[in-house]
Amino acid sequence: MDLFAQSPQAPLAEQLRPHTLDDVIGQQHLIGSGKPLRVAVESGRLHSMLLWGPPGVGKTTLARILAQSFHAQFLPVSAVFAGVKDIRAAVDKAELALQHGQSTILFVDEVHRFNKSQQDAFLPYVESGLLTFIGATTENPSFEVNPALLSRAQVYTLKSLNTEELQQLLNKVFRLPEYTEMHIEADAETVIIGSADGDARRLLNLLEQLLRAAQTQQRHTITAEFVGNSLGTQIRRFDKGGDSFYEQISALHKSVRGSHPNAALYWFTRMIDGGADPRYLARRIIRMAWEDIGLADPRAMQITNEAAATYERLGSPEGELALAQAVIYLASAAKSNAGYMAYNQARSFVKSQASHEVPVHLRNAPTKLMKELGYGHEYRYAHDEPNAYAAGETYMPDGLAEPDFYQPVPRGLEIKIAEKLALLRQWDEEADSAS
Repeated sequence: MDLFAQSPQAPLAEQLRPHTLDDVIGQQHLIGSGKPLRVAVESGRLHSMLLWGPPGVGKTTLARILAQSFHAQFLPVSAVFAGVKDIRAAVDKAELALQHGQSTILFVDEVHRFNKSQQDAFLPYVESGLLTFIGATTENPSFEVNPALLSRAQVYTLKSLNTEELQQLLNKVFRLPEYTEMHIEADAETVIIGSADGDARRLLNLLEQLLRAAQTQQRHTITAEFVGNSLGTQIRRFDKGGDSFYEQISALHKSVRGSHPNAALYWFTRMIDGGADPRYLARRIIRMAWEDIGLADPRAMQITNEAAATYERLGSPEGELALAQAVIYLASAAKSNAGYMAYNQARSFVKSQASHEVPVHLRNAPTKLMKELGYGHEYRYAHDEPNAYAAGETYMPDGLAEPDFYQPVPRGLEIKIAEKLALLRQWDEEADSAS
């Protein structure tokens, strides 16, 4: 046999690439009976769209299937490497195909990498109907795609594959003729599916690596131990600057605010496991203490600051334990956003007001002239007053009533603070009545 006539064996991801919607695993909310993409194919009416979802969930595959279903010319462009010149070349091919009665799908992978001028370059051809645009992105289209293009394309959100769907894909691999003699133990399947983290392409790449290693060692059974030795440490899908990052931060913050320590610890650990910077997490945890716990439990600020300092002293992984326990404390603590709300109201109030002068009785009088001008005159020194409180005194600019920004909540220390403020108001009312 001529060795040069042999074609290389296609990777698993290519061997198992679906060619019809019925072959696709996952995304049933889009391709199931009566769902949008299924309806589009059955109706014979294709439209421009954006496929938004994490890596390895079938964005490119769906675009190819749609092109095949509509007998359209499929022109793939990667926004990482392509420019306006490539778009113009695609337009020329589309015009030529149209002369032969064939429509064209322009598939732009990672469309969020295109700048505004690049996106604008093919917009007129989408509007004219020469091109049907299908874009794929892992980033939120609301932030990354031009509004003009976004308004002309239907956005479809693709989901990570769940455990059952990944299991289906794994089973398909072991039904291939070259792997029928291979066996995989249940524990090993669990490890591989967990390592795939919802990414079909990643699952297939992991399996391909394992199967080649097993064949090299003439093994017929894949165990969890073999998986661990062959794959080593696998990093979960985690985009440190993208949607996944901010979604997980949001989940952590909301779990703390919602007083669910186990959920908060889960999200904290997920982010650490995914490679998030512990210093960034420490800053966010300190913010949570001030924003959501506040004066209901002032120890929260102390504990979070000490946890951050501990991390700086010990580093990873020991310092992460301190941050984790700070998260547990915050989630378990009494909650109050009264201070946070009061500060925001005060800022808005100050911006809406003129720059009122400080009342004369509140001004310092370090010089003779200032004293002659009345600075500090009739100021009541609180420590010389009964209960160290100058009942009836005012501390706002002249003619400006004191706002009621701070409203303590009936939780934690703020219960006592509310009682104290109520007592002070009572003394003010009594002083006003007596004057």
